[in-house]
Order: sequence, then structure tokens, then C-alpha cells
Amino acid sequence: QVQLVESGGGLVQAGGSLRLSCAASGRTFSMGLMGWFRQAPGKEREFVAAIRWSVGNTFYADSVKGRFTISRDNAKNTVYLQMNSLKPEDTAVYYCAVAERYSGSYYVSLSRTYNYWGQGTQVTVSS
Repeated sequence: QVQLVESGGGLVQAGGSLRLSCAASGRTFSMGLMGWFRQAPGKEREFVAAIRWSVGNTFYADSVKGRFTISRDNAKNTVYLQMNSLKPEDTAVYYCAVAERYSGSYYVSLSRTYNYWGQGTQVTVSS
């Protein structure tokens, strides 16, 4: 089992920045991929970004490319999501997730790829 705890959410004005953190504990040696998803009210959960734990390859949704940056600290078993130039449409609950294995880039954006999920942290961007 891997336990995930997100932090860093909050209220920010459009154009502002936030940094989310996700700390992993437990069977962290089994982590192949860490990702961020988000879910806005009335919408389905959508992929935001992911990073391969061992080699650091990154993946982004088109909607956040150039604005968000995912990174990791292997020593702290923590993944970060730096969010810049935030827009009201970025408002959502953001979830951290871990997949035990990386099976190819096609699967990175699929929720079913991930084995463990955090509780989520609210991000609200005001206009």
C-alpha cells in the first residue's frame, strides 16, 4: 500500500500561482508513475500531469502545458505541481495518484492506470 497526502491548495486570483505537494509513504519502492488529476464540480476527473518516478519523464495535458510543471524529490518521496498563470477554469479538486508500473505513454492519462489516490486538495481561482 502507498499512502498519499496532498497539500498546497487554496484560493488565488487569476494569473497567480500555487504549488501543490504530494507526500507518499508506505511501499514507495513500488512507485512507477506519479500523477495529478483534477475534478471540477459537475465534471469528470481529468488528467493534469504525470512523472515517471525513476527517470523523471514528464507528461502534461494540453490545457496546462506551458503553465504547470511537475517535479519530484525522490529523497522525500514527494511530487510537486507548480501551477502558474492560473485561470478560473483551473478551479477543481486536485488529486495525487500513484501507479505501480509505467506501461507506456498511452496509459499515463487514464485514471485506471493508477493504483493509489490521495484525498484531494481544493484549488479555487477567482476572476
